[in-house]
Amino acid sequence: MLNNEDFAEEEYTPEIITLEDDLGNEKDFEFLDVVEYEGDEYIVLLPTDEDEQSEVMILRIESVDDENENYVGIDDEEVLQKVFDIFKSRFQDEFDFE
Repeated sequence: MLNNEDFAEEEYTPEIITLEDDLGNEKDFEFLDVVEYEGDEYIVLLPTDEDEQSEVMILRIESVDDENENYVGIDDEEVLQKVFDIFKSRFQDEFDFE
């Protein structure tokens, strides 16, 4: 879990990304970072829904063409942890990781 109190500053405007699941349901996420790991890129997102815990979502980025990307879930817990560790080291001063 993380606490994004530091991002409550007036000048910060979050970048919101809307994703659609396989059933056509749309959900908004705050874009946090893109992490490279072992030749792949991963997007790190935070759900904007206040009812959910503040846990990040990490998805692998697949390029469809020059303008479009697909985001794919990751089943490998080791890869997820490595990407999250990279993200945590970059943002250790901005988030309170619990």
